[in-house]
Amino acid sequence: MKTVPAAINTSGNMQARPESHGDLIEALAGRQADREGAVAHRTRRVVMASLGVLQEQEAGRRRARCLALAFILVAVFLLGPAAWHVTDGLIDGDFFSDPATQFSLWFSFLCLAVAGAVMVARWVRHKS
Repeated sequence: MKTVPAAINTSGNMQARPESHGDLIEALAGRQADREGAVAHRTRRVVMASLGVLQEQEAGRRRARCLALAFILVAVFLLGPAAWHVTDGLIDGDFFSDPATQFSLWFSFLCLAVAGAVMVARWVRHKS
């Protein structure tokens, strides 16, 4: 056997010795399974952590959609009849003399103020 590091073939390219393929032979024989298992386990942990982050983000978006839908439904079902009554009372000419119209008007203002306060509080909490 030659002791030359590499032999030159007829095309002029350098060829490596067969002994230098020891890592490849060990990998094909399955002797590096522990190292591959560690890499696979580490990769699995990274992928699972990324999946957890994505699931948390999706849960946050879902929660925001549910809150927006609940706010819209509350506004429609609670403020709708009050707004209708106030508008009807003001158009009919009762203006502010009718106690029911006054109560509906104050209730509408109160609900709008509470909704605005909730929106500002959420904005401040989200900002910080």
